[in-house]
Amino acid sequence: MSQNVLSQIHELLASRRYSVVETSDTGLRIQEVDSGLALQAELQGEILFFSLVCATVPSDRITPKVMRTMLDVKNDISTSHFQLTDIPGGQTVITLNNFCKLQDMGPDDEDDILSCVSFILTDVLRARDLLAADLQ
Repeated sequence: MSQNVLSQIHELLASRRYSVVETSDTGLRIQEVDSGLALQAELQGEILFFSLVCATVPSDRITPKVMRTMLDVKNDISTSHFQLTDIPGGQTVITLNNFCKLQDMGPDDEDDILSCVSFILTDVLRARDLLAADLQ
């Protein structure tokens, strides 16, 4: 996989009305124009990883109840997974993440890329609603 593949991904998403900016040789910032939601994509070999920030909160708000909510199989977030990252200042970033494996950038890969973006954008809305009360 190469810069050419990243350019193809950029063109695919731009053709579907996403605002796309290449952030590095392997990274993209993708923004859904209507909602303003933005996610990051990182191409590592044949795997395209997606990440979207749900919230940044004081670390002490990540309670066992919040963790159970994120891990509960019945939370209606089935296409993405949560990740917690501690940052300076006693804060934690909660992200939703998913990925797809690219083959040859044919129609199947294009469908996988568009599906991953759509799923993570849908999942973040559910995740924010799901966690809102417990993170305030």
